[in-house]
Amino acid sequence: MTIAEELGKLEEMRGRGNLTDEEFAQAKAKIIGGSAPGTTTTANANFAALNSFRRSTNDRWVAGVCGGLAKSTGMESWLWRLLFCLMLVFGGCGLLIYVLAWIFVPAE
Repeated sequence: MTIAEELGKLEEMRGRGNLTDEEFAQAKAKIIGGSAPGTTTTANANFAALNSFRRSTNDRWVAGVCGGLAKSTGMESWLWRLLFCLMLVFGGCGLLIYVLAWIFVPAE
């Protein structure tokens, strides 16, 4: 189905009273590929959270990775440290993930 056909169906639904003007605007924006005013898509929110992730310069023991994760997620930094220690003990992947984050995540 083309974009024009989908927009035609939306207009038809709005004409019959099945859609409000606000619902029509949101659906139209979704079809066209933009986002409706005042709404954010999950992908945009995920990219914004990922782009805001920085290693902490204040809350750090080694490199500030856990402090940065604490700021980004709202969890306490000691919980992140505990999680990385548990991952280190049970499989060793905690050290690898921590070192990769230390290398690739910029500092504040």
